[in-house]
Amino acid sequence: MSKIIRITTVPISLKLLLSGQMKFMKDADWEVIMVSADGREINEIVKKEDCRHEVIPFTRKITPLQDLSCLWQLYNLIKKENPDIVHTHTPKAGLLGMLAAKLAGVKVRIHTVAGLPYMVAEKQKKSLLVNIEKLTYSWATQVWPNSPSLKKFIVDEELVGQEKLKLIGFGSSNGVDLEKFNRGILKENHLVAATMRIMPGDNDFIILAIGRLVKDKGIEEMVSAFLDSKISDRSKLVLLGSFEQELNPVDEEIVRKISDHPRIVQIEWTDHVAHYLALADVLVHPSHREGFPNVLLEAGAMQVPIICSDIIGNTDIVTNKKTGLVFPVKNKEFLKDALEFAYIKRDIMQELADNLFKEVEEKYQRKKMHQLILEEYKNSMRTIEGN
Repeated sequence: MSKIIRITTVPISLKLLLSGQMKFMKDADWEVIMVSADGREINEIVKKEDCRHEVIPFTRKITPLQDLSCLWQLYNLIKKENPDIVHTHTPKAGLLGMLAAKLAGVKVRIHTVAGLPYMVAEKQKKSLLVNIEKLTYSWATQVWPNSPSLKKFIVDEELVGQEKLKLIGFGSSNGVDLEKFNRGILKENHLVAATMRIMPGDNDFIILAIGRLVKDKGIEEMVSAFLDSKISDRSKLVLLGSFEQELNPVDEEIVRKISDHPRIVQIEWTDHVAHYLALADVLVHPSHREGFPNVLLEAGAMQVPIICSDIIGNTDIVTNKKTGLVFPVKNKEFLKDALEFAYIKRDIMQELADNLFKEVEEKYQRKKMHQLILEEYKNSMRTIEGN
């Protein structure tokens, strides 16, 4: 039986970004060990994926002494388990996981890139983050960007040689579960609960944004564009996600508006995302940086019209005026205009959503993605055995 270790910085990444993938590999007769920092999601993940989990106390910040300790713990774990493959996700897990795996003599070392933090970093920090990415890729034997345009960006920036790069399918780290994101199977009690939390008026236009409430996700422009729009008194802006003010803070004035404005609803994270999508008239994703955003696949699967920023990842999924509306990143005036257009031209927006649904169904089904990843693992093993 082949053995693989999957590493992410925090357990919620295993839960949300790789859901079902470890179980699929185990059912295909692989031994799978999951690794992340501690967190409340671990028991749920272990039960759902039916795989063992080991805790390494990663932090998401730059913490040199803690990072060295984690590297030593990772090295010992990998040396003890002697896996055939180590596969990492997220920046900190990638840096430490790839180095530990190389030091431990693992022959197949894969790192998935799902966005680059340095794209939006300030100049002084940017240089450090660029070097971290280059180190991570140098220690990996394969680098998997999760979107076509992210792969191109990595090549253009000369972060790693093309011989290491591999795009799986059409992009994405995990595809989308069309059995879960399906209007036909939604539970009435969860729809009622979501409706009660939003409390929409009879004719309110529901604008939904899903994700962490941080500056890099474009929350400041989202709130400003909504409040400046001509439709704010006939709409509700629903922000589904939690603040992370210690990592990437949103301006305090925007936080106050989110808290106080009667037409803005902020809801902490929930596992019933599909039910909120079912209630939405439009999904807005104004992010400043992405790899290949799952939320756009999920909205596409639910046939919800999309407005998104013109960044890497978003534009791999949404084509302007064909499968959604795309606006210049950080431009709240364009975003305001797009919101007003979506309100007035709902029939056109639905046509775009229906077009995207066809593409999602054809290219990004989760089961197909899992099978493609499994085949890549097998190919990697055959290559090693042949050398």
